[in-house]
Amino acid sequence: MKLLSVNVAQPQEVEINGRPVLTGIYKQPVSHRVRLGKLSLDGDGQADLTVHGGEHQAAYAYPIEHYPHWQTVLGRDTLPLGTFGENFTTRGLLEDELCVGDIVRIGAAVVQVTMPRLPCFKFAHKVGRPEILKEFLRSGFSGFYLRVLTEGEVAAGDDITMLERDSAGITIRLALGLQKLDEGDATQLRRALAIPSLAPLLRNDLEKRLAKIE
Repeated sequence: MKLLSVNVAQPQEVEINGRPVLTGIYKQPVSHRVRLGKLSLDGDGQADLTVHGGEHQAAYAYPIEHYPHWQTVLGRDTLPLGTFGENFTTRGLLEDELCVGDIVRIGAAVVQVTMPRLPCFKFAHKVGRPEILKEFLRSGFSGFYLRVLTEGEVAAGDDITMLERDSAGITIRLALGLQKLDEGDATQLRRALAIPSLAPLLRNDLEKRLAKIE
């Protein structure tokens, strides 16, 4: 498993639907080592801290394995690393295998997998496809957020090592299905809600869905 690219950006203002919007989605790869702190990478920033960033969303990772799919969907020969607004472009970590609560080492940092990424209108604007948000969710290719347990420097080319699997965890793909795709049942929702490391935002969404089912 490898870290292929480290991508950062400071928020910038762009025009979306005729109005100025601040966004940090235009990530660019960097060639030097970057310190991953408890809340973010050095040199990186989020525009709306109510839905991005924070302890449970300190960094966002996206698998390179999904890039060919989106090249086809978007009709592009290539997509630059960082296209999805990810801080880490990875190889070997996939949503249907990786579980909420898993702990991995990336470079000198130790991180914990927390939740799938839910795309917003800023991503749709970036790729020029307003209708892509539902397709992004249905694909299951969400990428995943990370919580930082041990701060440290990271760089493209670093190994990614699985340190601990959460035996009580659910896969990122299942978490996405439970959270946004009306998949799963009450038993699976209760199992997910029993995960001690569950991010507050994900917990809140799953609790609301369980209440509706019951």
